[in-house]
Amino acid sequence: MSRLALPGALLAALVVAAGCSSSLNNAPVEDRGTSVSRPADVVKPLPGAENAGKPGYYMVKPGDTMIRIGLENGQNWRDIARWNAIENPNLIEVGQVLRVIPPGSDSTQAVTRPVTPGSVTPTLPASAARPASAPVAVTPAPAPAGTGSDEDVNWIWPAQGSLVAGFDEAKNKGLDISGKTGDAVLASADGRVVYAGAGLRGYGNLIILKHNNTFLTAYAHNQTLLVKEDQSVKRGQKIALMGNSDADRVKLHFEIRRQGKPVDPAKYLPAR
Repeated sequence: MSRLALPGALLAALVVAAGCSSSLNNAPVEDRGTSVSRPADVVKPLPGAENAGKPGYYMVKPGDTMIRIGLENGQNWRDIARWNAIENPNLIEVGQVLRVIPPGSDSTQAVTRPVTPGSVTPTLPASAARPASAPVAVTPAPAPAGTGSDEDVNWIWPAQGSLVAGFDEAKNKGLDISGKTGDAVLASADGRVVYAGAGLRGYGNLIILKHNNTFLTAYAHNQTLLVKEDQSVKRGQKIALMGNSDADRVKLHFEIRRQGKPVDPAKYLPAR
């Protein structure tokens, strides 16, 4: 009896020990019965998303700045910021949708207007970078005095040098005119300065003039700028000195933009 009892007691002890070991190895690491499920994060739509694809609105792309958006849409970037209630124009987001025509205007007509360059009179002639709520109704600024209808602009050549590169819609959005450092750069038509600075990559020291509700002109790679934003200028007025800022040689890069779209300046400027 004593010999059989001893192994039985040992066996019972081993079974108990094994049971204890098994309960430790299988102990849960998380009490799932008391875990609280959290709702999925709600993605907040970007400002203006409800206007995506509508005429008169623009969706911000990678690399865009307010200055470039203004140039590409034929508007003063400050106006675009105001129409969209943007307080800091350096804070725009990819995918954000911006109004790029004045509130209350006929957006369909403004965007689909046919391109019909008018006849040319042979006389002397889109800082900030990233950003949205309901726009405040404003009255569009009148066209600069003396320009007549939006198509009736008297253009001049903005520099006296020779043409070194012509318009190419894919490679060159304007004309490149040669010259010497310090040569005069002239306003190609009456207008108002909507940008003067070096905040648009590839253009160097840049001036953008708005002539009316249809046309902008751009003057790039200058050495010195002689005008300031919101300043009115007259056709033939010296607005800059030629240079090679952000360029491989001294030249003036000159663009005419019709409702933001680059057009061949040679079709508008008088024959030389």
